[in-house]
Amino acid sequence: MNADIIGWLSAAILVMTISRQVYTQWRARSVAGVSKWLFIGQLTASLGFTIYSYLVENWVFVFANFFIFLTAVAGEFVYMRNKRLAQREPGR
Repeated sequence: MNADIIGWLSAAILVMTISRQVYTQWRARSVAGVSKWLFIGQLTASLGFTIYSYLVENWVFVFANFFIFLTAVAGEFVYMRNKRLAQREPGR
């Protein structure tokens, strides 16, 4: 079995899993149990890993880390929106 197939499948599963979590947070409109540092750390690490993967020409990880970076961007926007909504609704 080609090692790249395992890498691509694993990358796809990871991206789908994180994307689903961001979607769940968006639907729930809640910040409960989510730290703003989660997405900030994910942004920083994913950007660093994307650059590193590009420099060593590992295209599986360039793809995976870039899309994980994008999910972190989306997650940060969802977090900020949910935080703003929670501040407007005193009962939440």
